[in-house]
Amino acid sequence: MTAEDDAFAALGMLSDPVRRKLYRHVAAAVSEVGRDAAAEAVGVSRSLAAFHLDKLVAAGLLAASFRRLSERTGPGAGRPAKMYRRVEGEHAVSLPPRSYDTAGRLLAEVVERAGLDLELQAAARAAGAADPDAAAGDMVEVLRARGYLPFWDDGTLRLGNCPFHALADDFRALICGMNLALIEGMAPEGWSAALDPCPGGCCVSLCSKNNSD
Repeated sequence: MTAEDDAFAALGMLSDPVRRKLYRHVAAAVSEVGRDAAAEAVGVSRSLAAFHLDKLVAAGLLAASFRRLSERTGPGAGRPAKMYRRVEGEHAVSLPPRSYDTAGRLLAEVVERAGLDLELQAAARAAGAADPDAAAGDMVEVLRARGYLPFWDDGTLRLGNCPFHALADDFRALICGMNLALIEGMAPEGWSAALDPCPGGCCVSLCSKNNSD
């Protein structure tokens, strides 16, 4: 089976609406999610949630582990609960196959070698400012729609996922600078963005004056 076949199989698992809701809930969660919490979140029985969650694990879309949910140990403590979390990898399919990743890497390499970081940031900031959804909508929802998986953490809006992860691995300073400028451009008045990496997530975090009041 080719990598493309693997991606088709993985994404095909999300054709079921219940499975899709469960994946979205677990992927957006700050920490691991148990079967009971997942079932309650999407409005299905625990047994149905367990069935679909394990299918997502088998497809490589989620990872599972076991841990006790209470501090009790020894006899009577019960069995460890099965917990689920988003897998760090990504799946992409295009028909017919495209090589946007190759083009992105080549462009990033040229920009980095030429020292055009500031020009890239200026273009990203302008693109963010021109985004019609960002100008008219809720910043949290705008970021969620763009795959950042935002969540509040003690007054700071952190981003659980980096949409540019594949490029950021090889061109971290370049891509993180571009990402910060893009979000700065999208951010409405009263919001501020800074390089403040979220473990396993995005390099940018945001604060809102309205949220801190």
